[in-house]
Amino acid sequence: MTPRFRASIVALAVVAGGSSLAFAKGYPMVGGAQMYPTKTIVENAVNSADHTTLVAAVKAAGLVETLSGPGPFTVLAPTNAAFAKLPAGTVDTLVKPENKATLTGILTYHVIPGKISAKMIASNAMKHGGKASYATVNGGTVTFMKSGKGWGVMDAKGGMAKITIADVNQSNGVIHVIDTVLMP
Repeated sequence: MTPRFRASIVALAVVAGGSSLAFAKGYPMVGGAQMYPTKTIVENAVNSADHTTLVAAVKAAGLVETLSGPGPFTVLAPTNAAFAKLPAGTVDTLVKPENKATLTGILTYHVIPGKISAKMIASNAMKHGGKASYATVNGGTVTFMKSGKGWGVMDAKGGMAKITIADVNQSNGVIHVIDTVLMP
């Protein structure tokens, strides 16, 4: 084995070992990217291929600095597929500067002050007849309830989203990935 070939194998082992170490520590994968609890909500979200629409909307609403701040925040993070369920043209309309207030209202409806884990939601729901309600940053309320084997979130208009990935811990809070955009 040549020294160059041996060096390549060692480099590959170090890279592979690093990523498997992160996986072994339980860092979840979201949108094809490892989510690290040492990074902020924004630092992790920009790496998720499933959240490019959300990231673009957060930028258009001017919320990057806020969601990069200390928090803590609980973010219900709709995927690109969730945004695709909206009527055609909705996202393009919302990200226009003249619609910033509406976009901000929708996005902050997906943010709950504090770090609320799935275990905390379940405990709260057990105490309240199977439902756990939380006030969002925009002043609205979302309600969590069992949905099949997992958990669902109901918005103010009666729309339902399912949590597809729970407890994605961040340095400034937690993300729960959802499959539908919630409406205030």
